[in-house]
Amino acid sequence: MPESIPDLFLNLKNREMRVLVAIENKMSSYQWVPVEEIAGFTKYNLGEVNFILSNLAHKKLIQRTVHPYEGYKIYYEAYDMLAINAFVKRGTINAIGDVIGVGKESVVYDATGGITDRRVVIKFHREGKTSFKHVKRNREHIGDRKHMSWIYASRLAAEKESRALKILYPEVSVPEPIDNNRHAIVMSVAKGKELIHAVLDEPGWFLDEILNNVKKAYNLGIIHGDLSEFNIFVNPDGCELIDWPQYVPPSNPNAYELLFRDVDNVLTYFKRKYRIVRDTGEVTRSIIDSWQEEQSSG
Repeated sequence: MPESIPDLFLNLKNREMRVLVAIENKMSSYQWVPVEEIAGFTKYNLGEVNFILSNLAHKKLIQRTVHPYEGYKIYYEAYDMLAINAFVKRGTINAIGDVIGVGKESVVYDATGGITDRRVVIKFHREGKTSFKHVKRNREHIGDRKHMSWIYASRLAAEKESRALKILYPEVSVPEPIDNNRHAIVMSVAKGKELIHAVLDEPGWFLDEILNNVKKAYNLGIIHGDLSEFNIFVNPDGCELIDWPQYVPPSNPNAYELLFRDVDNVLTYFKRKYRIVRDTGEVTRSIIDSWQEEQSSG
């Protein structure tokens, strides 16, 4: 296993970072980047390039092949290094902590950022951890691309989620988007705890808050597409909805189905845990009607 992300970053030299940038850049043209291409991009001689590549391989940041030629590609941890480096140079973050969350296709780290040392999180997308068929079927941003590196797919997912947060914040209760680079997003810390782990004294009030935010998002042209008790945080002031890389607009052919499923997931959970019963179709219809009224009045 590679070192922890903070330790890897602190121990990475500038010339090693430059070689990683070269491999990343050339991976758009090669499945395995030839050593000569890395040398040409960095302007380092072949001896130095090979020495740096050996060090990076030892740190488990790159992968090597010798057939049909000697070539390299980067691992996710190397892509993490490149994104972190960009955030540090911009002043977005100044310290990285521990892993605070691991999802099916993401890893979240605690961090501090800005001149005020504000606590933030860095979310690294990891779309390559899931099979191609499953991810492609459920990711609009991948579209019809038949051949794509999972690094690039993760970059698209992060860009899409960042775009959603910028549209939604602050009208909808979502984390504040702070910065985005490659496959990573820096955002504010979600307040409270996951709905799945919470015990609510006023579940009806929290349900109304959640559905109201679903409606607000829809009015802004966004359907979550994967909403459940696992990506809703609750706190004394209300809720926060997280994980938006699968969002679709109301114009999407599957928009009604996805909105219905989001609402149904929430209502099913509240029915099972708190015995609150509401009709999924009626709630979904009321969200759409509200949006249509706003469109006609606008």
